[in-house]
Amino acid sequence: MSHSHDDHAHHHGHAHDNDLDPMTARVKALETILTRKGLVDRGAIDAIIETYETKVGPRNGARVVAKAWSDPAFAAWLREDATAAIASLGFTGRQGEHMRAVFNTPATHNLVVCTLCSCYPWAVLGLPPVWYKSPPYRSRAVIDPRGVLEEFGVSLSPDVKIRVWDSTAEMRYLVVPMRPAGTEGLDESQLADLVTRDSMIGTGLALAPESISGAGQ
Repeated sequence: MSHSHDDHAHHHGHAHDNDLDPMTARVKALETILTRKGLVDRGAIDAIIETYETKVGPRNGARVVAKAWSDPAFAAWLREDATAAIASLGFTGRQGEHMRAVFNTPATHNLVVCTLCSCYPWAVLGLPPVWYKSPPYRSRAVIDPRGVLEEFGVSLSPDVKIRVWDSTAEMRYLVVPMRPAGTEGLDESQLADLVTRDSMIGTGLALAPESISGAGQ
């Protein structure tokens, strides 16, 4: 279900603090103990987290978006049954079993949040960014989505409608950003390079082709 600014303003009052949730606190404590005992290497942990945060997961989602941009039949399938369309590319698993794709248009911009915890499509986007799990984002994204987007550097025209989608344990969302202009000659691999993690959450836009070195060459 999508929600507007007014839909949420009266019943979401999360405290604006940066306290860790109980599970994250336990994981952090265990990580500290194992590191101090020399059983795990802090650098190795950081490398693994970095890989899943910025490479493995987001690259999966980028491939989905790039295929939707270049293949109308796949885009139609993605709209109708995102779970099956995404699975056809081999991306299934933890917190990605039930997916819905929402498409940005010149008139509508989509933004994803999980107001209750941090439900997130790991198989498609990797690990959720720290800010996605923070109480300030989870509350303000539904109360003042336009303001939140501006803080992320996304300034939209006042006539662009913002739709906020609340992820749950039953349904997770993938934002399909608008395809940038000047990308007609790019193949799917090159198009995927223009898709960022944030653009698939809705807190960013796809990159312009000139921002990618060698694009289209």
